[in-house]
Amino acid sequence: MVGYMFSLFHPEKVSAIVSLGVAFRPPGSRTSQVLPEGYYIQRWQETGRAEADFGRFDIKTVVKNIYILFARSEIPIAGENQEIMDLVEPSTPLPSWFTEEDLAVYADLYEKSGFQTPLQVPYRILKAKVELPKQAPKDLKVVAPTLLIMGEKDFVFKIPGTEEYIRSGEVKKYVPNLETIYLPEGSHFIHEQFPDQVNQLILNFLDSNKQ
Repeated sequence: MVGYMFSLFHPEKVSAIVSLGVAFRPPGSRTSQVLPEGYYIQRWQETGRAEADFGRFDIKTVVKNIYILFARSEIPIAGENQEIMDLVEPSTPLPSWFTEEDLAVYADLYEKSGFQTPLQVPYRILKAKVELPKQAPKDLKVVAPTLLIMGEKDFVFKIPGTEEYIRSGEVKKYVPNLETIYLPEGSHFIHEQFPDQVNQLILNFLDSNKQ
């Protein structure tokens, strides 16, 4: 969403946009309002909640659990007496495309950086009040050529209204120069699941939109 919003404020500085698994929605639309309180984004937007949840485990386990959750086709939603990390059984294996070596590298990086930045962007920044351009929200458009790559098994499609919004072309009301490509076996982390294919799609798109 950050790239989309930047293009609304500074369209003259954006020649093209590539988005993986996130379709543009006009400011003010809140899909989380139709989901239970345990929806992972709502939980992670609460100051201190994710920190307390993650803090019960070592960094490597937190990263492992996130990759397992985001590789599934079901929306991560915790019950009333659960936290998001509780949705993963300790014995659950990693996704086949994410190795123990990958996990070790990521865990080492997060040991140094912590989780504050990935919690702030994109989750907590969604709640920030932003002064929008002067157009009415219904008139806001992302005018740059845009490539949206979606995994067919991404849990995002289970969010009410999302699949219809994308597949019906309604999203093109706001992103008229949109090209959408679907990868049949793709999950939410499609770029890590199919890196070569996704990279080639991006390169082809950028090459065809040179200015």
